Amino acid sequence: MTFSATLPTPLRELISERSAVEPFHAMDILARANELVEAGQDVAMLCVGQPAAPAPAPALEAARRALVDGRLGYTDAGGRRELREALSRHYSKTYGVEVAPNRVVVTTGSSAGFALSFLACLDCGARVGIARPGYPAYRNIIRALGMTAVEIETHFEDRHTVTPAMLDKAGPLDALLIASPANPTGTMLTPEALFEIVDWCQANGTQFISDEIYHGLTFPGAPRQATALERSDDAIIVNSFSKYYCMTGWRIGWLILPEKLVRPVERLGQSLYISAPDLSQIAATAALNDKAPALDAVKAQYETNRAMLMKRLPQLGFREIAPGDGAFYIYAKAPARVGDTMEFARTLLDEAKVAITPGLDFDLERGHETVRLSYAGSGAEVSTALDRLKAFLS
Repeated sequence: MTFSATLPTPLRELISERSAVEPFHAMDILARANELVEAGQDVAMLCVGQPAAPAPAPALEAARRALVDGRLGYTDAGGRRELREALSRHYSKTYGVEVAPNRVVVTTGSSAGFALSFLACLDCGARVGIARPGYPAYRNIIRALGMTAVEIETHFEDRHTVTPAMLDKAGPLDALLIASPANPTGTMLTPEALFEIVDWCQANGTQFISDEIYHGLTFPGAPRQATALERSDDAIIVNSFSKYYCMTGWRIGWLILPEKLVRPVERLGQSLYISAPDLSQIAATAALNDKAPALDAVKAQYETNRAMLMKRLPQLGFREIAPGDGAFYIYAKAPARVGDTMEFARTLLDEAKVAITPGLDFDLERGHETVRLSYAGSGAEVSTALDRLKAFLS
């Protein structure tokens, strides 16, 4: 047998166009900060929205028991029955709305929830409205799935909130994704403003997707926390145990779906994820059924950190600071003299050992002027970061 010495025609570069999304700069900053920490440097971490507190004690204890006594495996694609029932009770107790457990789908974090939602109700080329500034993963997931992100520009003067008038100018939308409280601004819609947007979507044939991941983390003076389910069962709700329950690394979230989308999401989930991690579902159920008082103390620390930043940042020259009704972020224009905030964030990390997120993550057009600071860490870390910022800017 003989073989030809002719080499095959070289394949094209096997890199998809859909992968050409913007990097998540907060994670790049975090990676550099971790390098410094591993090298023995002390870094004040204000770059990512990750609570410093551990998961609630009941969740940790349930996980320990499961590791010792239980057999962990696949669950139904929709999640463990007891977790879905606990989430159903949560909506009744917290918001006064009734949600059948079969409308709850447990997901591998809210990130999987967004992907499943888009895939279940939209096709390639769909136009999805999102706020700008906004969470960069929205834009990147939408584009990676072959859809179009329609960015609706908001401003400091209007509290960075979206209105029906803005939506009228955006052109036809197949879906609209809104977060309240929002990332990066922390601003919230009043219940009335939220319901107006839900009504606009119903009238215009637009699927409304409500990101409620920061529910539970609102501060005095903020509007009442409302869920879109108070207005319509046609809304898709995305939420997670990552933020309020301090369970980012457990990768566990959930969807509340209209009845018509339950089976499509289940079919997609069976192939894309099989199921959310069994251990995380067990821990999440315990967190819901036996909410630890420690979570109130964690939230109180966020409130203290927020007050510290709101007082000192203007003294350092930060401008147009978003109201920060909830979540655990401050979004603001950087002092005018620092120039481009991407370079500012890199230099601040390397020289002052303070990690913050450049605004380019959240606004590709105006983000070179802005930054986001997360105050999900300890009070000492926030205080240290402010002292170092003051010295650096001086």
